Amino acid sequence: MRSSRFSWLVIAGLASTGAPLAAEAQDVLASPPVDVSVTVYRDPYRDEGGFDLDYLGGFALITETRRVLLTPGDHRLRFEGVADGIEPASAIVTGLPSGVIEKNRDAMLLSPSALIAAAAEQDGRVALTRTDPATGVTTRKTGTIRSGADGGVVFEGPEGIEGLRCSGLPETFSFDSAISGLSALPTLSVRTRVNEPVEALVQLSYLSRGFDWAADYVADRSSGGEIALGGWITLANGNSVSFPNARVQVVAGKLNRESGEVEPIDFGQPIFAQCWPRGSTSDYEPSLYISKAIPVAAMAYESRDRVVVVTGFMRQESVEDSATGVTAVQEDLGDLKLYRMPERSTLLSRQAKQVRLLDRAEIPVERIYESDFGANDNVDYTPMQLLLRTQNDEEHNLGLPLPSGRVQMFEVVGQAPDQQRLLAGETTLRDITLDEETEFEFNGGADIQVRQIVETRQASRLQAPLPVLPLIALLPQINAGSRRIDAINRIEISNARPYPVQVELRLWLNDGGQMVRASHAFGQKNGRPIFRLTVPANDTLEVRYQTSTRTR
Repeated sequence: MRSSRFSWLVIAGLASTGAPLAAEAQDVLASPPVDVSVTVYRDPYRDEGGFDLDYLGGFALITETRRVLLTPGDHRLRFEGVADGIEPASAIVTGLPSGVIEKNRDAMLLSPSALIAAAAEQDGRVALTRTDPATGVTTRKTGTIRSGADGGVVFEGPEGIEGLRCSGLPETFSFDSAISGLSALPTLSVRTRVNEPVEALVQLSYLSRGFDWAADYVADRSSGGEIALGGWITLANGNSVSFPNARVQVVAGKLNRESGEVEPIDFGQPIFAQCWPRGSTSDYEPSLYISKAIPVAAMAYESRDRVVVVTGFMRQESVEDSATGVTAVQEDLGDLKLYRMPERSTLLSRQAKQVRLLDRAEIPVERIYESDFGANDNVDYTPMQLLLRTQNDEEHNLGLPLPSGRVQMFEVVGQAPDQQRLLAGETTLRDITLDEETEFEFNGGADIQVRQIVETRQASRLQAPLPVLPLIALLPQINAGSRRIDAINRIEISNARPYPVQVELRLWLNDGGQMVRASHAFGQKNGRPIFRLTVPANDTLEVRYQTSTRTR
């Protein structure tokens, strides 16, 4: 008896203190974004070339500003139209007076199969709309779904049982969205509680997969040897959601990022509409797949009377060229580089588009032919690589950090009126910082070739043009203390051009290897020996050198 009286007193005490009883949170729809910022981080492991919009390895930081109206109480605030690849754990909502209690991503979207399943859970009640193309008369009747989406949709109405699209007339199913509980767009919902009416602008920030960007350059080389360089940033959005009139930034550099798996958005499956023909069962009628469900009307802010319709849909991919007279503005982001687009841009769903990165003219370049050789290796004749070298500074009409990307080189050939601008070569450019030497490397032609021969020499033949040194220490395969003297290498360069050319020979030495002597002066670059030479027109040039290898 004492226990019963104690329970009654506790309940009475709770009632007298006015403790609120748990109430179901009310659904509130935030407005569409009134401002959007998209910062795209590129895939650090993607090769140069085009994008596959289905497999984009980059990501983006998206910040949306939206308007909300809240009455006192618990609310489930829904942000419709977030990116498909949203990582819910990264989402941050600011601007709510009492903060966020919990976050959820709605993984199932509006689709024909999802609607059929939702209707089946609500006793299958739907509306069938049918239009007679001859008269234009539209009829609408309610009924019940009697089958699922896999084997053909069967509908029971006032006139009996029939299959979807078996009447020969255009027809669709309509569903009350309040019953279906599905959204036409990817949605993030947060639970919040307010004690007084709130009208506020809130910011939603989150990371999302399904984005990427790349840099592409076009270089035009003039007859005077200078080049004009134009750069483009290609932005790719593989999501089903567009971001209109957004402030866009891209980040260059490799970001160390750890991220786990994210549950994919369930876009649902198409429904299968098929019926037996009225003639013979051997007659063939093509089946119809209905692959998309869309709202009848635009979703109004705070509207709860939405109706959705099953209809056909074709997903499109597009590439848009957004050439403007302005270029990106570069800023530092820690050790990374941020490029801010000076004008707002629209990132459409399933789209790759280009915006201007830079325009530079009259960039002076050196034209150099180069080859790399490993010491003591025989290499047959091969064309030398062409280098166009400049300095990334304002004195050379650059002075902007250049993100890595693909470079296409064009040259004008012929005389007027038969002049043509033709592609002369393609290459890739690594990330280049300010005041750094910048090289564009292209395949060379057969006019300038080089080879290396490892010679076998006797002591009596070790003479000029190599410098005369103590012979016993320079005999091949003879140990000199802790080092072994290697054979003599001879490099032959042939120039079939009617003008002299500048060449560079870069050597790879074995671990602990050293240059002993050479027929031409050499220097060091990046810790490697290098010969800088001029080969006369229609002539050849020989270079001999000898190395030593550490034996212990």
